[in-house]
Amino acid sequence: MSQTAADTRSTLVPVLVAGSAILLISFGIRASYGVFQIPIALEFNWPRSEFSMAIAIQNLAWGLGQPVFAAIGEKFGDRRTLILGAIIYAAGLALSSMAGEPWGQHLTSGVMVGMGIAGTGFGVVLAMVGRAASEKNRSMALGIATAAGSAGQIFGPPIAQGLIDAFGWSSALVIFAGLILASMAFLPMLKAPTTGTTKAELDETLGGVLRRASRDPSYVMLVLGFFSCGYQLAFITAHFPAFVTEVCGPIAPDGLLAQIGILTTSQLGAFAIALVGFANIGGTLLAGLLGQSFRKKNLLVIIYTGRTIAAAAFFMVPITPTSVVVFSLVMGSLWLATVPLTSGLVAHLFGPRYMGTLYGFVFLSHQIGGFLGVWLGGALYDLYGNYDLVWWIGVGVGAFSALIHLPVREGRAGLAAA
Repeated sequence: MSQTAADTRSTLVPVLVAGSAILLISFGIRASYGVFQIPIALEFNWPRSEFSMAIAIQNLAWGLGQPVFAAIGEKFGDRRTLILGAIIYAAGLALSSMAGEPWGQHLTSGVMVGMGIAGTGFGVVLAMVGRAASEKNRSMALGIATAAGSAGQIFGPPIAQGLIDAFGWSSALVIFAGLILASMAFLPMLKAPTTGTTKAELDETLGGVLRRASRDPSYVMLVLGFFSCGYQLAFITAHFPAFVTEVCGPIAPDGLLAQIGILTTSQLGAFAIALVGFANIGGTLLAGLLGQSFRKKNLLVIIYTGRTIAAAAFFMVPITPTSVVVFSLVMGSLWLATVPLTSGLVAHLFGPRYMGTLYGFVFLSHQIGGFLGVWLGGALYDLYGNYDLVWWIGVGVGAFSALIHLPVREGRAGLAAA
């Protein structure tokens, strides 16, 4: 179905603005959870592993909830689903502010918040953006929305730290609960027709498209390939600061890093994650832009190959403050660049109607990889006293993803005959 530029702007822009705002808030809160780890552990005299397990459960619950909430949205409406997700998210945050036992944090910060992120995150919002955008503009629109979620990673942690310093960790969680509910003020803007959907796709059931996708080798390869994305990102987010602190060479007292206040390797580790977030915004937008002109599967091959080379090269050269900064910028530019391309490719292959549910199952693979990246990072470190093995596993799964995307078919999958 054709659309004029004016029609596209009138339907896409409000959805894109509202969806980006919701993602920024949802992911800003989610990205700040690591800031709460030390205050909570100190107050209750817990080992660090207790709250870390809550965050690991949160990632897994997020992945499991993603296709569920996407399917609910496609059955009962996206805006109702966002409201449900926001209520669960806010309830989890509020209840976690009162949870004084590890099991309570596992249930609230882990299961409830993870499900809330799923209900207000990529699976629901990107599907709405994808359905509002024309085929021509979809890749860039998905890139903009994904970059908004990336921006939350930059702003969320310092805001959380400021709230903790001013009011304490418990009150900070309650404030965040109110903020996620306030993000639902953008819901009136989320009105858009489905574009680029054929009559056959409108008549197809969710069960039918899931059966068709499960038999499609290209879809299966997208699911398998996204595993390494989750593994690499979660491992680096959870363990890279500690890795840098332990193995990086000293920071020159008269160098650029010292001039901007980075004086210790522990500060450099935190700064590296911030650099990843900044570079991520530009890389995601560029991926969305390139996805409009080039084959998405080829761009994914390039991204995964780039990650693999960057990770291997970084580990093989002497690890210095300069190499940490360069690696963070390179990896950051490739960080979430896979999201608009993978989600856009799902919509291209099967149409936008059930994009949320289909991408949800792809994202579940991502979160399983993320859970293993976080868990193996700690388990293998405890076993061997270093991150060498888990790092090289990350290099290996990155190479696997680069290879498995090569045979992906880019043409739209045809509907089976009735």
